[in-house]
Amino acid sequence: MPRTVLLLCLALGPVLRARCESTEEYDYDYLSINKTWVLTPKAQETDATQILNSLLKNYDNKLRPDIGIKPTFIDVDIYVNSIGPVSVIQMEYTIDIFFAQTWYDRRLRFNSTLKALTLNTNMVSRIWIPDTFFRNSKRADSHWITTPNQLLRIWNDGKVLYTLRLTIEAECLLQLQNFPMDTHSCPLVFSSYGYPREEIVYRWRRYSIEVSDQRTWRLYQFDFTGLRNTSEVLRTGAGEYMVMTVSFDLSRRMGYFAIQTYIPCILTVVLSWVSFWIKRDSTPARTSLGITTVLTMTTLSTISRKHLPRVSYITAMDLFVSVCFIFVFAALMEYATLNYLVGNKKPLEHSHRKARLPPAGAQVMPTFTAININHIMHWPPEMEEDEDDEPGSPCLEGKECERFFCCIEDCQTGMWREGRVRIHISRLDSYSRVFFPTAFLLFNIVYWIAYLYL
Repeated sequence: MPRTVLLLCLALGPVLRARCESTEEYDYDYLSINKTWVLTPKAQETDATQILNSLLKNYDNKLRPDIGIKPTFIDVDIYVNSIGPVSVIQMEYTIDIFFAQTWYDRRLRFNSTLKALTLNTNMVSRIWIPDTFFRNSKRADSHWITTPNQLLRIWNDGKVLYTLRLTIEAECLLQLQNFPMDTHSCPLVFSSYGYPREEIVYRWRRYSIEVSDQRTWRLYQFDFTGLRNTSEVLRTGAGEYMVMTVSFDLSRRMGYFAIQTYIPCILTVVLSWVSFWIKRDSTPARTSLGITTVLTMTTLSTISRKHLPRVSYITAMDLFVSVCFIFVFAALMEYATLNYLVGNKKPLEHSHRKARLPPAGAQVMPTFTAININHIMHWPPEMEEDEDDEPGSPCLEGKECERFFCCIEDCQTGMWREGRVRIHISRLDSYSRVFFPTAFLLFNIVYWIAYLYL
């Protein structure tokens, strides 16, 4: 029996010893992991607290770094989150940015295994930060949900990074001479409020400005075409200040204004030409059509100015609408002139004899009037001695009178009378059918080439 127990112990001994060693190794690994996960943060937390206490012990946040020694250089970075909308009436635009400033403060250097300290907003008020303000802002808001959107990071070499998120409504002076085919450059201008150039110098880095995906921007009527950043020195009575400017280039989309203004104006002008094909005896129809088109153009002109500020100069849209109004009004005046001349036409009478009635079956020439050119005017036109001669008949052997010029008396002596033009009143509508569309087409060609390509 003792021999059996001894053999059993010798057989199970290695197995028990291996299991115990595995258990000890497992426990050791577990304890080592716990040591790394639990004890190390406590050491870093203690180290960070000691660093902050030592840094802020004798720190004066009222004084800028290197005061009296050299100016403080501030590197600026901007990330554009969104732009828009742009208000044409108020001449302002809204921009949402992340604004970052970086500078060196030797008083914040520390010696530790930690490379940087990332701090919350409670530390912002305890160290010196630049007094940057936006010169052309009307309103500006800092985001506070769920916590203040600010970041403060301090490196062991004294480098400080301060970022915050801002929504700014800034001025943008729009020049609307070419409206709605205009392009604009909306600036965002900032500088130090109190420190002159001898104390604070702002600098752009190589890739200082970045933009987000433009599909989320609320520009609506505009397209973003690019940006540029500049710096300049502003001289004032309080000193010279370094002024930084970011300009956002915008170009207006014409789709809305083409649908709302340009196409209705063109169609209204074309509609006014319909009266040229209506008989001149249809006074109610032609008068109603003319007055309706004039009132329509008046309404379109009022609507086109509704979304614009009250500027004193003429915009491109004002010019187009005004010319369209002139064409519509001229079409109405054309019928008034035609109706007046035809209604007040009197038969020509001469003091020596009565005018003979044309024989039956004879061709009656249309009436005409004379227009004074070169200060030569005779009205009513003298009848030739031979009344059987028609105005279009030859006045002199081998020579014919031109169609629109009268040569009555001077043909007898071989001289052509200059300055007398014959216009057929009954053909005034026919002339207008050609003149109005041709003139309007030429105007459109000149207008669009001038504003789109010149």
